[in-house]
Amino acid sequence: MTLLAHRTLTLAAGLACALLLIACSGETPAFEQESDRAKGSPDAPVTIIEYASTACGACALFHEQGYAAIEDGVDDGDVRFVLREMLTGQPNIAMAGFMLARCAPEDQYFDVIDLLFEQQRALFSALQQGNARGQFQLIARSAGFSDEKFNTCMNNQDIADEIQNASAQAIAAGIGFTPSFIINGQQLERQVMDGAEVYTVNGAPLEDEQGAIPAQPDRDTWDRIVALFKSRAEG
Repeated sequence: MTLLAHRTLTLAAGLACALLLIACSGETPAFEQESDRAKGSPDAPVTIIEYASTACGACALFHEQGYAAIEDGVDDGDVRFVLREMLTGQPNIAMAGFMLARCAPEDQYFDVIDLLFEQQRALFSALQQGNARGQFQLIARSAGFSDEKFNTCMNNQDIADEIQNASAQAIAAGIGFTPSFIINGQQLERQVMDGAEVYTVNGAPLEDEQGAIPAQPDRDTWDRIVALFKSRAEG
């Protein structure tokens, strides 16, 4: 049996409310929109919004390297993570990926997103061979979809329209590329300063005791970003 077949997509029932946009109280947390999908405590001091595409190579790299810092923050109650969908990269691949995630049980949305990033290279390879749908079907089966449910999902025009609308809203909001991040309402930008590309907010570099924080996808960078915004929120 392949590693893909061993992957499980189950979560404890007690975490279900944390994975929904609408908190159990019925209120939309700060910095979020009603249509967002989020995980983590609504009371977390740091809200990280990522505009991403399942067909974006840089997004997959971030989820491979730096996303663990966010997951740890979610587990510790420090981070609420929001993913907003954009159709960048190969739009058809991105659309199919987000459709699959939306067709899964709501508390498994992020598990499917993670699986799609893990399988992105295989999807691109299958696309070159003209068998992207077959690869998606393998992923769907590992996520617990029957072939019938998968086919129904891929033909659900209502879900496709919702994803198109989400992507259009991101563009209207001025998001020009993926991944893009907004943290506690402040958009991270990239700027070259003193020969190095760093993260900035409103033209000022993000700085902690180590200096300017580089615009990199690695774990150390995102540990520093989470810690910085947490200290600012609690300071």
